[in-house]
Amino acid sequence: MKKGYFITGFPGFISEKLLRKWLNEKDEKNIYLLVLPDLQQKAAEKIEKLRNEIPTTSTIHIVQGDITKDQIGLSSAVTVHLKDKIHYVWHLAAIYDLAIDLPTAYKVNVRGTYNVNEWVKSLTNLNRYVYFSTAYVAGRRTGLIKEDELIRPDEFRNFYEETKFEAEVLVDQLKNELPVTILRPGIVKGDTVTGETSKFDGPYYLLNIFEKTKKISRLPYISKSRAKLNVVPVEYIIEASCYLAESEHSVGKTYHLTDPKPYPAREIYRFLLQKQTGRTPSGFVSHKMMDKALAVPRIRKHLGAEREGLEYFFWEGEFDQSHTAYDLAGSGIECADFLDGLDAMVDFYNRHKHEKELHTHIK
Repeated sequence: MKKGYFITGFPGFISEKLLRKWLNEKDEKNIYLLVLPDLQQKAAEKIEKLRNEIPTTSTIHIVQGDITKDQIGLSSAVTVHLKDKIHYVWHLAAIYDLAIDLPTAYKVNVRGTYNVNEWVKSLTNLNRYVYFSTAYVAGRRTGLIKEDELIRPDEFRNFYEETKFEAEVLVDQLKNELPVTILRPGIVKGDTVTGETSKFDGPYYLLNIFEKTKKISRLPYISKSRAKLNVVPVEYIIEASCYLAESEHSVGKTYHLTDPKPYPAREIYRFLLQKQTGRTPSGFVSHKMMDKALAVPRIRKHLGAEREGLEYFFWEGEFDQSHTAYDLAGSGIECADFLDGLDAMVDFYNRHKHEKELHTHIK
């Protein structure tokens, strides 16, 4: 009997990578992709591309729906049809924009997750419910952040973090009722080998800044911060999440899918500047000065960098991943060193930097 996989958030970057991995596996699957009505054509095109590239006996079904609606936008007939056919649910759909307003973030991230939770409860053959959270539900907490902690911080940097925290609370409450696994990725970058990514955000904001300022005679560091920036390649997220989703030891657990040996943010700044421009940073500009500059819409639009993204370069927190390391032991799955993918990352950026769809819409 084919196992049934149901995923929200397609055709997002990680969901597309998951689909590619599943199609390449030997066991046959029935894969159901929950797709928003206005993304049907884009989803169909991506599926057709994958089918042409990968010989597979697995079946793919587009299911039109919307997590912000009751029963995730599915009719009762569709829900009845699927209730005994789904064995694995992967919930990835969310608003990932750091500058998003609270009502929109709450509607999608919190209310949407509540609706997915309620729908998952109706499934009769569920093996695992995998929820993609974020390591940054820690907000502005500092020090060592542990996987088995879900502590509301005194302050969040943005509404994305706050609503992802609230959503994780809702999923965490199901651990005694359903076979739940919660995953908390760090800042996701492109593939280590190919450099492929779907969005130039996170560390790519630095490449945008360097591209716009490369003719300036001296390019300084931003502050003297010793904070570490936790950046993880997408292939690690895919391999680790799929392994943990199938492991009997991961039921009821939360994992940090983060870099166990992250570089200081200042070093990542230097690596990227040297690779992109051939130059080394000289001197310092204060964090406050840069923040004031990015507070001006015209400046941040010109530089291609969100103001909210800047704070992650100065946050002095670290992620413990003892559970992840223990449960991945023997799998051969490891997070690649940031430098291993540096050339591919910058090369991909330079080949595609003029493609508007890869850049975040800066407000």
